[in-house]
Amino acid sequence: MKYMMFVCSDTEPDTDKENEPDVEVWVAENDARGRRLRGAVLAPESAATTVRVRQGELILSDGPFAETKEVIVGFDLLECADLDEAIEVARAHPMARAGRLELRPFADFEQ
Repeated sequence: MKYMMFVCSDTEPDTDKENEPDVEVWVAENDARGRRLRGAVLAPESAATTVRVRQGELILSDGPFAETKEVIVGFDLLECADLDEAIEVARAHPMARAGRLELRPFADFEQ
């Protein structure tokens, strides 16, 4: 099952730095096991453009859509057997401590 894992900042990171995981080790391990299909760090939210169309009119805004202190800073596309495995993969990611991770399965439109 494929999951999109949104990597987000957080205003309240974990202050315990003991045994903090290394992102390069996490990437290498999950790439080798075939659980991480792709991932990337995103440009800062200041580079974002929000696109909307209302009553036929194109509306562009600088920055992200949501007005929030937490922002999406990257993503990883995961292939896991189920949600439990995806949670274990996310739990080991450094941003589980420094930020937050949102796991979202891909919708199955063929059902």
